[in-house]
Amino acid sequence: MKHEILEKNIGLMALVMILAVSIGGLTQIVPLFFQDVTNEPVEGLKPYNALQLEGRDIYIREGCVGCHSQMIRPFRAETERYGHYSVAGESVWDHPFLWGSKRTGPDLARVGGRYSDEWHRAHLYNPRNVVPESKMPAYPWLVESTLDGQDTAKKMSALRTLGVPYSDEDIAGAGDAVKGKSEMDALVAYLQVLGTAVKNKR
Repeated sequence: MKHEILEKNIGLMALVMILAVSIGGLTQIVPLFFQDVTNEPVEGLKPYNALQLEGRDIYIREGCVGCHSQMIRPFRAETERYGHYSVAGESVWDHPFLWGSKRTGPDLARVGGRYSDEWHRAHLYNPRNVVPESKMPAYPWLVESTLDGQDTAKKMSALRTLGVPYSDEDIAGAGDAVKGKSEMDALVAYLQVLGTAVKNKR
């Protein structure tokens, strides 16, 4: 009888569903806030340097996360293709996370060091020059666009308030470190560091 009342009252049913989902979600999510494995950086993890940080912003701006995930799941098919599965400690300083969920292109979580800088440059300039069957768009303007470094220090200062361990020296030298570099330089620098903290531990 009580069940019929619940089924016939859409408002009450929605309230009970929200309550059930909230309790279930909290029991799964809240304990993670207190586990070191999800809050502590993996050994050897370093924050992105100024050029890598600018490259990450270009990666976001160009929508790369729409086609490439950065999250290797702990399944044999994934680890054999991409490498060691992703661990929470390698993403603790990422704001926002770029784990993604779509793989029109391959996962990039362990792409750092897999190819040379020259390969990445050729691939980004025109993917079909390197991978004839690629569906990825070309990004030739990255070669011509240069960084001025005006906002790099501000970005690093903002990230430091979120717990990223940038020193005063890192922030003070950020603008000069990227000034005059191309956006292609920055994006390649970012791609070349992806996953290296865990990969180098293996």
